Amino acid sequence: MLCCSFAKGQDSVVTVNVDLNKTYQHMDNFGASDAWSCQFIGNWPKEKMNKIADLLFSKDTLADGSPKGIALSLWRFNIGAGSTQQADNSGIKNEWRRSASFLNADGTYNWGNQAGQVWFLKAAKTRGVKQFLGFVNSPPVNFTINGKAYATGGKANLSADKYDAFANYLSTVVKGVKKAAGIEFNYISPVNEPQWDWSDGGQEGCPYTNSEIAGLVRSIDKSFTQNKVQSKILVGEAGSITYLFSAADKPAKGNQINDFFKTGSPDYIGDLKNVDKTIIAHSYFTTSPMSSAIKLRQQLTQAVSDVPGLSYWESEYCILGNNAGEIDGNKRDLGIDAALYLARVIHTDLTAANASAWQWWTAISPVDYKDGLIYVDQNKTDGNFYTSKMLWAMGNYSRFIRPGAIRIDAAVAGESSLKSPLLTSAFKDGKKLIIVIINNNAEDVSVSLNAGSNKISDTRAYITSASTDLHSQTMVGAGNKISIQSKSITTITGTIQ
Repeated sequence: MLCCSFAKGQDSVVTVNVDLNKTYQHMDNFGASDAWSCQFIGNWPKEKMNKIADLLFSKDTLADGSPKGIALSLWRFNIGAGSTQQADNSGIKNEWRRSASFLNADGTYNWGNQAGQVWFLKAAKTRGVKQFLGFVNSPPVNFTINGKAYATGGKANLSADKYDAFANYLSTVVKGVKKAAGIEFNYISPVNEPQWDWSDGGQEGCPYTNSEIAGLVRSIDKSFTQNKVQSKILVGEAGSITYLFSAADKPAKGNQINDFFKTGSPDYIGDLKNVDKTIIAHSYFTTSPMSSAIKLRQQLTQAVSDVPGLSYWESEYCILGNNAGEIDGNKRDLGIDAALYLARVIHTDLTAANASAWQWWTAISPVDYKDGLIYVDQNKTDGNFYTSKMLWAMGNYSRFIRPGAIRIDAAVAGESSLKSPLLTSAFKDGKKLIIVIINNNAEDVSVSLNAGSNKISDTRAYITSASTDLHSQTMVGAGNKISIQSKSITTITGTIQ
């Protein structure tokens, strides 16, 4: 049976109404990070490295028209703090969660220290990625209070008198990577999940209060200006979206939109030359059940809209926790169930939170969690790799919704007979129309596309299901009625006439 075909003779049809004139956010990118596996996988045999890079970054198509890869448009590079060089003395027992630093203990720089990650950085650029983000979990151990890449007692591990040193280090890293690899970071995110304690030695990490973040960002802004660094500074990277608009449980670490971007706040940094007018956060632990996920994102949207010109990025997510019993983050799931849940999260962040960017956590994972787009054997020199349906589900978005696309209104009518509603989002990019439909029902659903007075031509469907990975199929025939396969994510592209 065809995965997506024109429906004939079906009694009930669900109508998807697309309004080209009702617009929402401009899309900036879809991305993922190199943490932590690329430091090792970037030293595997070249043939395997290239195949993995193709899956993540390639815009090429196979002979049948299906995509070769998911064409991520942003790559997140982990600027390590140096726990790798410290080895067992780092206090981080798992070497797959340590990170190297370009900065040596003696204060010199070695641009080969993160060679595996730099390989993937270059591989992304070669395959057409144009946006690069350098993120920091902890300042270099050269500057931290305890000499480690994790904190003590849940307090910031960087004293104020080291802000300038850390800032100048970031300027040096941006320039050094550009010289060594030919890639300039478009963005630098200097803190990560500052609300958490980061004192258990499980990985590199550093907590901060909002006031401490503001002080650090002012130093970075000054250093970037003095050193003519073009990278934009991203602030937030909150551990949960709630910390962007609420300070209920962490008064000194929440309500970041107000503290960083509303004039009159003592921590206001929105007027700094190098600070991007974007607030970023992670979607962890706020995705289930659907009703509360939508409510929280509506609150976020309101808080963002209260600051003229501010946009929101979802900058890190993988499936963690038990998600109100809907799906457990433990154990790998290479199949369609995890992919459908991931697609639902992306849909909700795009449509309820108006996220202008959506970024996955770790692109390549060696562990038994739902945290990887691609999984690998935990082997530092060679091994096998395994694609997941989550990779292709993300591709239903990243491959087709390119930077500059605009989200438009997509309303679903006539689905009262469905056990689970279709989740539909739509985007326009010039004359190109992109519609993503998630069908979590156990049955195929007949759908009619309605773009008002506009006609849609040259339609093609790309289906991710239990049996297909972004499989391409040309849609031909009269009208705009199609059958959306059960338990699938389908992206429909067409030309607006």
